[in-house]
Amino acid sequence: MAMTMHINIVSAENEIFSGAVTEVYAPAEAGEVGIMPRHTQMLSTLKPGVVRIVEQDGSEQSFYVSGGILEVQPHIVTVLSDTALRAADIDESAALEAKTRAEAAMKDKASDMDYAKAKSELIEAVAQIEALKKVRRKK
Repeated sequence: MAMTMHINIVSAENEIFSGAVTEVYAPAEAGEVGIMPRHTQMLSTLKPGVVRIVEQDGSEQSFYVSGGILEVQPHIVTVLSDTALRAADIDESAALEAKTRAEAAMKDKASDMDYAKAKSELIEAVAQIEALKKVRRKK
């Protein structure tokens, strides 16, 4: 039997996933990190992207996170994010529309603040679309 660790993925509204897994991949601020059971302790900020988990049976699940905090203990991983969604629950048309709006806002920037907000929205929309692509590849 493979060694496991427990993961909790929590958004501002509710717990998205809680269970035993063998691997976790997360979009840390410095780049994607891979976490296995007994990983050294770590605390990192997360950028918008996809958290992937590998369950005991080898199946994978993907979750979109809007950013947040990743805490790693030897047997427990916690992902805290303002927004976290199962990749399969993402509304593709809304994500594509948000991407288009953000790209247009970046071109027509009225101020640096508008540009920064549009860039942030674009990054989140692209991360949601990437999460959907990962789900589709598995089917």
